[in-house]
Amino acid sequence: MAMTMSDSGASRLRRQLESGGFEARLYVKQLSQQSDGDRDLQEHRQRIQALAEETAQNLKRNVYQNYRQFIETAREISYLESEMYQLSHLLTEQKSSLESIPLTLLPAAAAAGAAAASAGEEGVGGAGGRDHLRGQTGFFPSPGGASRDGSGPGEEGKQRTLTTLLEKVEGCRHLLETPGQYLVYNGDLVEYDADHMAQLQRVHGFLMNDCLLVATWLPQRRGMYRYDALYSLDGLAVVNVKDNPPMKDMFKLLMFPESRIFQAENAKIKREWLEVLEETKRALSEKRRREQEEAATPRGPPQVTSKATNPFEDDEEEEPAVPEVEEEKVDLSMEWIQELPEDLDVCIAQRDFEGAVDLLDKLNHYLEDKPSPPPVKELRAKVDERVRQLTEVLVFELSPDRSLRGGPKATRRAVSQLIRLGQCTKACELFLRNRAAAVHTAIRQLRIEGATLLYIHKLCHVFFTSLLETAKEFEIDFAGTDSGCYSAFVVWARSAMGMFVDAFSKQVFDSKESLSTAAECVKVAKEHCQQLGDIGLDLTFIIHALLVKDIQGALHSYKEIIIEATKHRNSEEMWRKMNLMTPEALGKLKEEMKSCGVSNFEQYTGDDCWVNLSYTVVAFTKQTMGFLEEALKLYFPELHMVLLESLVEIILVAVQHVDYSLRCEQDPEKKVFIRQNASFLYETVLPVVEKRFEEGVGKPAKQLQDLRNASRLIRVNPESTTSVV
Repeated sequence: MAMTMSDSGASRLRRQLESGGFEARLYVKQLSQQSDGDRDLQEHRQRIQALAEETAQNLKRNVYQNYRQFIETAREISYLESEMYQLSHLLTEQKSSLESIPLTLLPAAAAAGAAAASAGEEGVGGAGGRDHLRGQTGFFPSPGGASRDGSGPGEEGKQRTLTTLLEKVEGCRHLLETPGQYLVYNGDLVEYDADHMAQLQRVHGFLMNDCLLVATWLPQRRGMYRYDALYSLDGLAVVNVKDNPPMKDMFKLLMFPESRIFQAENAKIKREWLEVLEETKRALSEKRRREQEEAATPRGPPQVTSKATNPFEDDEEEEPAVPEVEEEKVDLSMEWIQELPEDLDVCIAQRDFEGAVDLLDKLNHYLEDKPSPPPVKELRAKVDERVRQLTEVLVFELSPDRSLRGGPKATRRAVSQLIRLGQCTKACELFLRNRAAAVHTAIRQLRIEGATLLYIHKLCHVFFTSLLETAKEFEIDFAGTDSGCYSAFVVWARSAMGMFVDAFSKQVFDSKESLSTAAECVKVAKEHCQQLGDIGLDLTFIIHALLVKDIQGALHSYKEIIIEATKHRNSEEMWRKMNLMTPEALGKLKEEMKSCGVSNFEQYTGDDCWVNLSYTVVAFTKQTMGFLEEALKLYFPELHMVLLESLVEIILVAVQHVDYSLRCEQDPEKKVFIRQNASFLYETVLPVVEKRFEEGVGKPAKQLQDLRNASRLIRVNPESTTSVV
């Protein structure tokens, strides 16, 4: 029955919190008015906490239930997209192979090509109008096309069309300065946001034989455009986007590090865009390959007329020319070299960083110890651009803006590839910056518990575990690299320790915790810090240097509390024996004094439950020894004088009070009792303090010895009216 009521109450509470008109302030106010006391509020708080934990568990269970399916689905989508792109590429190649059949074998096709050539001079059509008709693209041979040097009427028509069209685009006059550039295709498109698939703007695309120009519409000026972007076809990848109504007839352009999605007017125009982009890229690649082959081909022998006319001149020309030709010859006609820039683009787009770096290593190994003629320099320029893009992707992978989950091992992939690219210093900097953000986030996410010591245990576990894991991962990633990286790690570790000490001090010292609590917290931090010694990293001196100011403040504050309490007891001193009333209380006092190091306390006890000492002296002894024990837990060499001076100040308060009372008291019986208390203070308490200090510090304290010797002067001449200051 009770369980049923509890379940119904939890359900009612859940419905109340989930209601649309729920207001936290009003709810708390009503709850405070209806509750009978603190117990009701605590129970209600526990119910809400249990409900919150249950909700969190349900949410976590729902998220992780399909986590693996999400990953597998994303992987399958990526594979499918890659396969579709390859299929489209193969189909385009097959189509181009069929179209490259000589037109003499296809009379009908020849007639169609001639008609298309005459139509190409009419300028640019509407959205999706095709300007690259076969007779004039320059990609395929034409029976009556332009001459080989490009000076025929076909080339002039292309240039005239490009000039006329680009006069309508503001801000792109510099494009007309490129020799041999002509328009292939153009048309209207609609751009969509790549993340949210929201419509952005209307654009017009101009595909030239070596680049793609994107221009935006000017609504107030009909038929005019404004220059938006220009992309080289060498670094451009085209991906077909599967139709998903109402989003259809779309294709994506990948230009690292960005991508743009465009929508064509219909499926036919989309297909034309995809085909002509692939054809133009292939033609440009073939043109570049031919240029490299021609540049790598040895120069021909001198003409026969030169030989016949002047054979001596022929010998003089050939001798210096032959070694020069042999030195500059580098074979770049291999298929993997020709496709290297595109393969690098694919690897970067698919996040195959290892594959990209392997290709770069293969190229560097091939070109090692080889000369650098212009074709090699051009190839290296293209590859260097891909290296820059790859480096930017790897840098982004290590940026703190990325997810910090997974620990230091999650950064190993990007770090290792940056090191292979020769970016060791940058990899070290980014790795340490990433781990600093992770440590900072972990510290901020810690819940501040009511008990300070419990929070410090959690803080030390989180921080030093992260530091240890980072150190181990750093040693794995940067083994065999420049030793300067290890210096950077030590500097980073000191910075991270400063972050830890800030959180530590804010919770321990700024909240004015007791000295015993502060001592336990510092002890926990030291123990965790010493664990780093297992990997050869000793940061104990750093934590000492960062905590010394806060510990000095805590010692000074607690010293002032003891002095004020001692002065207050001294002002009310009546110099009477202590009566503890019960044997249990007397036994407890004996145990306390024994724990303080006073082993001969039995000689100061009297009959029954009496103690032949003043309450003030006994309380002072317990408080002073307690202060010394806690201070020794905080001790390190930088605090030696601070601790010693604090002890001397505390002891002087009691010594001066006993000395003053001994000189001013007129009652003989009380005077005897005061001398008995003075004897306990001088002959028992001070030696115990001196011995314990020497044991904790490791060396004797001359100031405490001088203080005990000064007390002997007081007893030698007790009738004197002077007082020790």
